[in-house]
Amino acid sequence: QVQLVESGGGLVQAGGSLRLSCAASETIVSINAMGWYRQGPGKQRVLVATIISDGRTNYADSVKGRFTISSDNAKNTVYLQMNSLKLEDTGVYYCNVREAWGSAAHDYWGQGTQVTVSS
Repeated sequence: QVQLVESGGGLVQAGGSLRLSCAASETIVSINAMGWYRQGPGKQRVLVATIISDGRTNYADSVKGRFTISSDNAKNTVYLQMNSLKLEDTGVYYCNVREAWGSAAHDYWGQGTQVTVSS
């Protein structure tokens, strides 16, 4: 079955940049949306950014102007460019691909990649 493999996480100082990648093991035909979610220590998983099949993007208020989500359909890959990183950006980042058929949908999730922002 389809697997999502994440890369690009690591340790970075506040104010620095990081680029996350998430590649699907095979083509997903009916993609509705792709996105990135974050789960900090002792916190629930929250939305960071999504890109919809029609090209629209959505961002959490806390990352607007600093993060950019993009995709490369030929490579079955979604990216998250993170600039001006802050301590509160720390957490495990999970990529998501939503496959949809009419009113039905299925979510695929990556394994998670740790992002740690230090002072």
